Amino acid sequence: MDGGNLHDRRLRDGGSIAGEAVIDLLVEASTRYLVGQFAAGVDAVQIFDTWAGVLPADEFGKWCIEPVARIVASVRAQYPAARIIGFPRGAGTELQRYLHAIPIDAVGLDWMTELEFARDYIQPLRIVQGNLDPLVLLAGGAALDRAIGAILEAFGQSPFIFNLGHGILPETPIVHVERLIARVRSHV
Repeated sequence: MDGGNLHDRRLRDGGSIAGEAVIDLLVEASTRYLVGQFAAGVDAVQIFDTWAGVLPADEFGKWCIEPVARIVASVRAQYPAARIIGFPRGAGTELQRYLHAIPIDAVGLDWMTELEFARDYIQPLRIVQGNLDPLVLLAGGAALDRAIGAILEAFGQSPFIFNLGHGILPETPIVHVERLIARVRSHV
């Protein structure tokens, strides 16, 4: 579902039966897929909710937290030790509620998540993953070095996974990616 699409918003408005049916299908399909991934031998999976940030706070529980919690419970019913990362893109301050409600192992942060907020309020709850802005990686140079340094400084005192805040852009020069990898590895 495209969370910004008016038709999709009508599906979820008012707790519609159609919206709930679509979510049920997505939960079932996602669970089957993730179980298949564990059956194939993966070490961890990530559940992306790309549109979590467009939900009003009073709908975040029903349309983001509840479906992801159902997926996690269903996967863990078959693979109790499954390592699961949640990524509610754009969730902002709703991240805390998400983490209190869903027993995931780590949480992905998008590039819009303020580092100090994540360090002080999110990292004590879970391992964090993120959150370099893909456009900064594309730009490279001093901006890339500053952003890498800021992330390492903010999260480096506790376990964390250095990652982009939402995917690599196809036109990103490989030399920028190589610089990122070298900087992160030299920090370890």
